Amino acid sequence: MGAQNGKDLLIKMDMTGEGQFVTIAGLRATRVSFNAETVDVTSLESQGGWRQLLGGAGVKTAAISGSGVFRDADTDERARQAFFDGEVPALQVVLPDFGIVEGPFQITALEYAGSHNGEATYELSLASAGALAFVPL
Repeated sequence: MGAQNGKDLLIKMDMTGEGQFVTIAGLRATRVSFNAETVDVTSLESQGGWRQLLGGAGVKTAAISGSGVFRDADTDERARQAFFDGEVPALQVVLPDFGIVEGPFQITALEYAGSHNGEATYELSLASAGALAFVPL
């Protein structure tokens, strides 16, 4: 994968619950991380005293964070309402030249800020809340 524009990493939220995904507007910076916990099965019989891990076990998680400015009332309202209602909407994360990750996410943090002589900004954090699907591009 060659160099990519950061603006091409998109976070899209299902606006209606029916698979109508719209890019969360105004995001300037986004970050996606995937993690898998390990299950240590090392014992006194482990060869050479090396740690052994149980393949395919453990919990997989994905975390998304983003920050930006307000630009689109519909997506701003949808994200805010999903947070306050404790919803777990479907999201699509478009990773350029890599693929699309889709599945349920919960908004775990929503922060607003603004300075007297600047624009209002927001930050949001999302945590995976179920099985995710991956489609390579």
